[in-house]
Amino acid sequence: MKLLNVSSNKPYQSVIIALCFLLALLLPWLHLLPSDSPFYLSAYWVTLIGKIMALAMVALALDLVWGYAGILSLGHGLYFARGGYAFGMYLMREKAGDGLPDFMRFLSWTEIPWYWAGTQHFWWAVALVVLVPAVVAFVFGFFAFRSKIKGVYFSIITQAMVYAAALLFFRNETGFGGNSGFSGFPTLLGWSLTAPLSRTLLCCTTALSLLAAYLGLRYLMNQPYGRVLGAVRDSENRLQFLGYRTLWYKLSAWTLSAVIAGIAGALYVPQVGIINPSEMNPVNSIEMAVWVAAGGRGTLIGAIVGAVSVNGI
Repeated sequence: MKLLNVSSNKPYQSVIIALCFLLALLLPWLHLLPSDSPFYLSAYWVTLIGKIMALAMVALALDLVWGYAGILSLGHGLYFARGGYAFGMYLMREKAGDGLPDFMRFLSWTEIPWYWAGTQHFWWAVALVVLVPAVVAFVFGFFAFRSKIKGVYFSIITQAMVYAAALLFFRNETGFGGNSGFSGFPTLLGWSLTAPLSRTLLCCTTALSLLAAYLGLRYLMNQPYGRVLGAVRDSENRLQFLGYRTLWYKLSAWTLSAVIAGIAGALYVPQVGIINPSEMNPVNSIEMAVWVAAGGRGTLIGAIVGAVSVNGI
């Protein structure tokens, strides 16, 4: 059901979309004004705008697989959290300097686990933000789609997977902070995360990332690839009869969707200042589907409007 009935086909709607993105890019700079200025935007609002735009990116990612390929995921919180944890590892290493992160010292660990190797480097952390969700999504999607799991069964499996991941990350032995997760990040690339300029740049980076994801997916969905995904949604058996190998179309869309969700998680973490297993709560993933349904699935911009509207309310 398209509660907001948003479409991007009409010219005036494209103008409205452009104005909204321009507003999202310009508003954070008001935070740099003197606090007594009537146009001053507080840190609370800048952080809230950035947070909601990061969540809108997840909705956009889910709309790709649900709205266009007909694959309803109730576990996209997994990829969002994996991207957040990957970048959070870098933030924790920067905070610790040459020592161990706080929670490892608390647990009397003597060395950093092997899977933390290289996370003190910013660009390796950025690579992990993309690679970890992509690899997890590719492996899961390959076996699920190859086994021809569809419909409600697929949705239940995705929800079970994100719940299992949450239980795993709750354990202190996994090396991801247990129940508390990662928090208390003071700096990013040496810049204080509480500085007005840092907040402004993070918010603008999130807006630009959301815009790039939207324009990229909009272009892709207007290509033959997008039309094939629509055919997969409407009648996959008929498409296979015509000679299309639908496995690779579904798998590529699923992996791309996971990467976008992971990037959203990486942008979310430094702005809210925390990442923990609660982000993998199955309820969170269900809420993502609600955002897409509210705005209208299969429209891209509808997913963004739905996420912004529901979270804003």
